[in-house]
Amino acid sequence: MRITDLLNKDAIEIGSSVASKEEAIDVLVSLHARVGNLNDTEGYKEDILKREESSTTAIGEGIAVPHAKSNAVKVPSLSAITVSNGVDYGAPDGKPSNLLFMIAATEDGDVHLEILSRLMTMLMDPAFADELRGAESPERFLEVIDKKESEKYPEEVIKKETPKEGYRILAVTACPTGIAHTYMAAEALEKAAEKLGLTIKVETNGSGGTKNTLTKKEIEECDGIIVAADKNVDMARFNGKKVVKTSVSNGINKPEELINKIIEGKVSEYHHDGEDDRVVDGEEKESFGRQIYKHLMNGVSHMLPFVVGGGVLIALGFLIDTILGNATLADGSANGAFGFTSFAASVPFWIGKIAFSFMLPILAGYISQSIADRPGLLPGIIGGMIAANGYTFASMYENQNLVGDGSAVSGFLGALFAGFIAGYAVNLIKKAFAWMPAAMDGIKPVFIYPLLGTFAVGAIMCLVNPIIGVLNTAISSGLASLGDSSRIVLCIVLAAMMATDMGGPFNKAAYVFGTAAIADGNTWIMAAVMIGGMVPPIAIALATTFFKKKWTKEELKSGPVNYVMGLCFITEGAIPYAASDPLRVIPSCMVGSAVAGALTALFNVTCPAPHGGIFTFIVCTNPLLYIVALLAGSVVGCLMLALLKKNKVSE
Repeated sequence: MRITDLLNKDAIEIGSSVASKEEAIDVLVSLHARVGNLNDTEGYKEDILKREESSTTAIGEGIAVPHAKSNAVKVPSLSAITVSNGVDYGAPDGKPSNLLFMIAATEDGDVHLEILSRLMTMLMDPAFADELRGAESPERFLEVIDKKESEKYPEEVIKKETPKEGYRILAVTACPTGIAHTYMAAEALEKAAEKLGLTIKVETNGSGGTKNTLTKKEIEECDGIIVAADKNVDMARFNGKKVVKTSVSNGINKPEELINKIIEGKVSEYHHDGEDDRVVDGEEKESFGRQIYKHLMNGVSHMLPFVVGGGVLIALGFLIDTILGNATLADGSANGAFGFTSFAASVPFWIGKIAFSFMLPILAGYISQSIADRPGLLPGIIGGMIAANGYTFASMYENQNLVGDGSAVSGFLGALFAGFIAGYAVNLIKKAFAWMPAAMDGIKPVFIYPLLGTFAVGAIMCLVNPIIGVLNTAISSGLASLGDSSRIVLCIVLAAMMATDMGGPFNKAAYVFGTAAIADGNTWIMAAVMIGGMVPPIAIALATTFFKKKWTKEELKSGPVNYVMGLCFITEGAIPYAASDPLRVIPSCMVGSAVAGALTALFNVTCPAPHGGIFTFIVCTNPLLYIVALLAGSVVGCLMLALLKKNKVSE
C-alpha cells in the first residue's frame, strides 16, 4: 500500500497558517472531508482528539502524525499540511511542528500501523523531510513522496510501471430495476480505478439495456473482472478468467477493495457450468438466502415493464372514460364497463390488459431462467401462465376451450412457486441426463430439458393450483377488507420499509409486495410504496436547500439532483447521504416516508403503476391529495434532518 495511493493532492495544504494544535487538527480533518474520505466528519474529529488525549502524536524534528482508527472513516487515507512558521504540537523535543500528516484508518485491521510504519521509515531521512517542507505545490509534494517510495521499495515500481494494453480491470454492474444502483456502482468503480492509477471499463446492465459492452478481446487481455450484480448476467464469456462476483452494493461501497483483490491476485479462476451463483468475491459460497433473492429480483426486473406499461394504459382507459362522463350510469350507479365504454378508452385499456396478462408468466419464466439458465425459461413461463389462469386437471378435462377455475387462480404466489419449482426441476433433469454422450449436448438444452421441464412443471402446477389459489384468495380478500386503521398501519410500515435501506432487501420486499397487490387489484398499497420511495431524496434535497450548514460542499452540490430523482421515484439518490451519516439520515427519511404513507391511506389514493413517480400521478385516484402527501412527508423528513444533524466543520 503506497503512500501516494492514499494521499490525494486535494488533501494537501502547502504553507498553512494555522496558529495552534487545535487549528491544525481542524484543517487536517477538513482536508479528509473535502476529498470524501469520511462518513462522519465530527465523529472522526472526536476520535482524533481522544487519541491525542492519551499522548501527543508529535514525533519531534518538526514532524507530527495524528492518527485514529474510526468507524467514521470511509477509506484508509492521508491528509497533509506544511506550516510555514511551525505550530506547537507538544513534541517531545519542544520544537514546533511544520510537517504534519493525519492518518484516517477504518476499524477493521491495522492499516494505520502499516501506514505509520512506512511513513516514519521514510521521514527518518532529514533530506526527504526538508524536501517535503520546501514543496511549493501539492503536486510537487506528491512527486517527492513518489520518488522516495520508488527508491525505498523498488519491487513496487516494477509492478506499477509495467503497463498493459487495453483495460487492466473489467466490470459488470446490474441491479434488479437497473435505474440507480447499476450506475452508482459503475461510477464508484471508475473513480476507485482512477485513484489507484488503473484502467477500467464497466459494462452496465440497466433498464435501457446493456451499455459499454465488454468485447471478447478486452476479456481475454484483462487482469480480472468484477461482477457487481443483484441479478444474473451473462457469465459464460468469463470462463477461465479471474472473477470477483459480489453484490451491487459492494460495488458502490467497496470499490477499491474489489479492485485490489484482482491486483493482488486474491481471486480464483471462474469456470462456467451454468450454475453462476455459487461463488461470491471469488472465495466464499453464496448463501441460499441471497441466491433466492437474486432469482426473485431477476424475475421482478423482467416483469416490471409489463406491469408499468400495462397498469398505466389500463388507468389511462379509466381516465378517458371519466373525462367523457362514462364512469356512472344515468341512475347514478357505477358503470360495470368502466374503462372501455368508448372507443378512445377501450384502445389503451385492452392493450394495457394484454400487457398486464404477461406479468405473472414473465415473472415465473425469468425466475426459472435465473436458476436453470435458458432451458428454464419455457417451463417457468408455462408454470406462470397456469398460475395466472387457474388451470387444474379438472378444468383441462372438463373444458374443451381451456377455461381455468376462478377459485384456483394462484396469482402472484403461484407464479413465484412456479418459477422456483421450474428452475430447480430443470436443474434436476440436467443432472439426470448428465450420462448422455457429448454428441447430444446440442439437443439437450433445446429439446430434452424444456420438454421434460415443461411437462413436469405443468403437472405440478395443475396439482397445487387449487391449494395456492385458496391462500391467494384469502390474502387478496383480507387486504381488500382491511379497515381504515389497518390500512393506515400497513401503509406506514411499507412506506417506512422503502426508506430503510433505499434499494436493499427491506426496500425490495416492500416493492415486491406492492407489485403483487397490483395484480390482485389492491392498488392502494402501491400508492404507499411509491411515495415511501420518493420522500427520502426530496427530503434531502429540501434539507440541502434550506439548511446548508448541515452538509459538506460536495453534498450541497449534489443536493438539487435529488429533487429530480425523488420525483422520478429513484430512492437511491439518498444513498450517499445515508451512507455518510446513517444514524441521522435513515430515521429521518423513514419518519418522512411513514407520514406520507399514512396520508395516502387517509386520502384513499390508489396507484395502478409500480414505477414512474410524479409522471404516473395523473392516472392515480386523488392525484392532488397524493401531491399533498408527498410534500408533507418530504417536509417532515427535511425538518428531522435539520434537527438531528450537526453543523459541518467549515471548509
